[in-house]
Amino acid sequence: MISQALREARFYEDVAEKSVSEEERPAFHLSARAGWMNDPNGFCFYKGKYHMFYQYYPYAPKWGPMHWGHAVSTDLLHWEYMPAVLAPDQVYDRDGCFSGNAVELPDGRLMLLYTGVRLEGVRKESNSEVQVQCIAVGDGENFEKYEGNPVMDETVLPEGASRFDFRDPKVWRCEDGTYRCLLGNRPSDGSGQLLLFGSEDGFHWKFRSVFASNRNRFGKMWECPDFFELDGKHVILTSPQDMLPHGFEYHNGNGTLCLIGEYDADTESFREEWNQSVDYGIDFYAPQTILTPDGRRVMIGWMQNWDTCELRTPHGKWQGQMSLPRELSIRNGRLYQAPLKELEKLRANKAEYCGVVLEGEQTFPGIHGRKVDMEIRIRPQDPENVYKKFSIHFAMNDDYHITISYRPHENVLKIDRKFSGSRRAIIHQRRCKVVGSENGELSLRLVLDRYSAEAFVNDGIQTMTATYYTPLEADGIMFAADGKVCMDVVKYDLI
Repeated sequence: MISQALREARFYEDVAEKSVSEEERPAFHLSARAGWMNDPNGFCFYKGKYHMFYQYYPYAPKWGPMHWGHAVSTDLLHWEYMPAVLAPDQVYDRDGCFSGNAVELPDGRLMLLYTGVRLEGVRKESNSEVQVQCIAVGDGENFEKYEGNPVMDETVLPEGASRFDFRDPKVWRCEDGTYRCLLGNRPSDGSGQLLLFGSEDGFHWKFRSVFASNRNRFGKMWECPDFFELDGKHVILTSPQDMLPHGFEYHNGNGTLCLIGEYDADTESFREEWNQSVDYGIDFYAPQTILTPDGRRVMIGWMQNWDTCELRTPHGKWQGQMSLPRELSIRNGRLYQAPLKELEKLRANKAEYCGVVLEGEQTFPGIHGRKVDMEIRIRPQDPENVYKKFSIHFAMNDDYHITISYRPHENVLKIDRKFSGSRRAIIHQRRCKVVGSENGELSLRLVLDRYSAEAFVNDGIQTMTATYYTPLEADGIMFAADGKVCMDVVKYDLI
């Protein structure tokens, strides 16, 4: 039975989508069908297709009472919009259907586990938002909310755990047929923690353990956890709020954290061995991963930052897009990321220049565009006299440009969009200390869509992501060097 609230959302998005032309959207990144998009939800492979649900407010390009939007794909690059699947229409979720995940049940139905939100009294402070965990079950297109909702509330929480910061379930089915669920929470110290719950049937849940603890190291509340095994290690991805920088490693504000370690089956807890940022750019948050049918671990994140949501004009028709799907691996104890290999099928119009000696500013015939896959390798022309700075300017014309620059003596890479047309004093720059570069050598793979850039540094040991809304006629690409740089560049249009 479809509720009136969901029926209205479906009608509205169907009409609103028709007002957005193809060129007003990214070409191969999923964007909001209408209105607002944030966290990826319920990312899964089901009945032969990839499904991406997402936090959604269809009625305006700004955050509002959260629904779940829905899109499907066969290749993770071309998406077909489906009708919205959840609306805030029950007592326990009347103020929002927050983030969650999906798992296929033994009978072939798809189960969505999500956070229901209701405001307790008059909302004068953030802790008036009571959060509970809820279930909806369906066929991949239409879902019915479980009559026993909520399935997890404050009664299942351990002592000291907040009922106001209790959200974003990550659910999976174990080999023995039972279920586990990881949830973000705040303990009494105000820090973040991940709680593990278990279920025999997916519907009745009990607390099992504190899976991982922040202990006030990385921000405060840990949102949107993910957990998986990869290359012989266990990995947690989570998005801490209110982070302080640790040198170049963690940016202040809302960031993304990767913990690599081992799962202790006896204590049902995670033993951390290594931590790092997931992305070193401006716009990346709340990633979810799946295991593809051919065994790849693929991640997609919300390509936005809570502190930069006013980058777009408030008169835009949509707000929010997802990152490029990224294949993950663990090498030498670190997380590596690479663009989804299917992206190479979109390549056309190759332009290649090898061994170019660059000094000052230079453009090259055939290298321009707003939908581009480009590989760049640089090194000093004279190893005894290393250049001072190398830059790439893109989405460029006489008025606008975005810049990625590298200073070898500092070994620092920077992305800068302050000349992208923004009229707001928000975050426009991020820097990272490059891993794996020596003597001025650097490799980059730069993937541009109409309104975003994703840089994969030194074979994906680091990434930097940023969105921008520069007019599409700004499609120039220019290289610049302070000193002499020897450069190889291969560029493809993405069709």
